Order: sequence, then structure tokens, then C-alpha cells
Amino acid sequence: MEPIEISPVAKKPPKHFADLSPEDRAIAVAELGEPAFRAKQLANHYFGRHSENPKEWSDISTESAEKLAAALFPTLLTPVRSITCDGGSTRKDLWKLHDGVMVESVLMRYPDRATLCISSQAGCGMGCPFCATGQAGLTRNLSAAEITAQVFAASRAMESGEMGEPMRLSNIVFMGMGEPMANYNAVIRTIRNITAPTPDGFGISARSVTLSTVGLVSGIEKLIDEGIPVTLAVSLHTPDDELRDSLVPINTRWKVREVLVAADKYAAHTGRRYSIEYALIKEINDHAWRADLLGRMLKGRDAHVNLIPLNPTPGSKWTASKPEDEKKFVEVLESYGVPVTVRDTRGREIDGACGQLAAAEKVNSRNKFKVSTVES
Repeated sequence: MEPIEISPVAKKPPKHFADLSPEDRAIAVAELGEPAFRAKQLANHYFGRHSENPKEWSDISTESAEKLAAALFPTLLTPVRSITCDGGSTRKDLWKLHDGVMVESVLMRYPDRATLCISSQAGCGMGCPFCATGQAGLTRNLSAAEITAQVFAASRAMESGEMGEPMRLSNIVFMGMGEPMANYNAVIRTIRNITAPTPDGFGISARSVTLSTVGLVSGIEKLIDEGIPVTLAVSLHTPDDELRDSLVPINTRWKVREVLVAADKYAAHTGRRYSIEYALIKEINDHAWRADLLGRMLKGRDAHVNLIPLNPTPGSKWTASKPEDEKKFVEVLESYGVPVTVRDTRGREIDGACGQLAAAEKVNSRNKFKVSTVES
């Protein structure tokens, strides 16, 4: 008899230093009987030096360091698997959270930059049928610290030379598991952790952070008021409402026109061009007439199209477009003066689509809580 798989009972992750604003960090430190300035010291160690080991905090007494670490720096991510491809320049990490839930991040090294793709939820509730994460459904939101911890781990990996010559992590994209706008508060806290100058954050430019959404208009409108000029990426995938209602089910709540109007407002307010993410799916959304409709909709808008050759999931009926159809799609968009890029297809041989590695681990394990040996 096959073992019955039981999902973990949802419980909140332990509170971590990275969940807190700079002001709340000082309060938390004071509540532990330490002077408020310790918060800046801790922030400098975590965000500036990428250290959460109290033995490395030489400017804090051993007793205080151990007390602060125990209270404010619980372990949030445990590595399960790490697999690489593209000559070692792409690495996908599978992490186990405190409750046994699995999430993924992908670290990509380029000659001039290092980009990290991070998850904001365990699973996703948006239900897009061509997405591995969408097929799995939503398990829970990640805390701000659980999201931030992915950035912390990648920063350490890049600067320690785990992926070649030491290099600073420079770009963050919220394009891993989950819909970031559906976990809005934790994502915004994370973005502030990423973009705030050291010691309050990692000091990565907001212009080097991309926040994706399938089109939660309410979230886009809230983002306008945050005053953080990140790049907005809209996962559109088709310009017509009829098909998008099934490809991206949230479209039954906010139609294509409403999503584009909200994105236009964001671009006008921040001065930042937004991107349209479009996964090309063979004989589903790759028709020339859809490219024509998309071109007419985007002409004159401050938008850029990223065409993504679909990375099919095991057993899925969805697959990537033919090269000639992809080429025609690009030509039609360019005829309208719409800037378009065909996305780099990194990570195909390592279950590169978000959710695939976690799904594979779930299948290969006898139960959801088994932790594999870390692989390099």
C-alpha cells in the first residue's frame, strides 16, 4: 500500500530580523535588554557582510551575540538539492522551510551581472494551466524573512566564489514560485530589505529589481504609492480576453485593458518602462493574428515585450512554439515599433520552470518531509 501523503499543518514561520523594519529592529533588540544601536550592528552583519553566525560578530560580546542570534536569527531555509547547468553558470536551489514546505530559487551568472530569481509563495493560487507551480496550487505565503533569506544565500554564494570568480549579486527578479502581489506586504518588506542602502538592506538598486504579476490591478495601484521604482513585469501571455480567461484565470476579475491601464499609470508615475511577459505556447497563443493584436495594443505604450519559449512540464500538453512561428511573432511586433526580446532559455535541463524541481522532489520522496542529500 502506498503511503498517504499528508500536507503539513500551516503554522507561521519563526520571526526573524529580516521581517522587521529598521525601527522595529531597534525595538526588538531593546526588548532583549540590549542597547538599540545593536540593531545597526546586526543589520551590518546580515545585510552588509552576509553573516548570521554570531561567532563572526566580533564587535558584539559573545554572550550578547548568542542571545541575539537565538532570538532574531532562526534557521529559515535548509538546502535540499542544488543542481547546475549552462557550464555551471545557472544553479537551481530547492529549499525546505521550517514546516517541510519546499520552495525554489534560481541563481544565474552572466559576464556582467548576477541575477537571482526568487519565490514569494510556496505554490501559487493563480491556477495558470501551463505553469508547474500553478498546477500544484497554493500551500502558503512566505514571510518577508523567508523571501529575503533567498537573497542572503545567493549573495553569500556569489561573493564566496561558489559559481566562479567572486561577484556581487546585482539583480533580483520576483519570478519564481507564487504571485508576488498576492503576498503583498511580505514582498514589499523584502523589496525594502533588498533596496535599502547598507546597513538597512542589501543596497541593490531598485532599478535592478523586477516584480512580476499576472495582473492583480489592486496590487499594481498600491505599488504606485510605495515610492520604490522597481521594474514592473506583467505576465500577459495573450492579448485577447477570451483566451486569457483560461490561460490566466485572474483575467475573469481584471481584463487585459484594465491591467494595461494600471501598468501605464505605474510607468507614468515612476518613469520606468514595464515589461510584458509572454510565454509562447505552440498553437495556443503564438498565432500571427495575436501578435498583430498585441502590437496594436502596445503601440505607443512605454512597454517592452519579453517572449519566453515555454519550458514544458512533464506530462503537459503545452509545449514551445515552432521556431518559424516565434520568428513571425517577433516580426509582427517589431512592425508596430514594439521593442521585443526573446528570453534566454537557461535552466531547461534542470527543471528550469518554477515549481518543477519541487514537484520532482515530491514525487521522488516517500513523503513531503523527506530531505535529500545536498547535491552540487
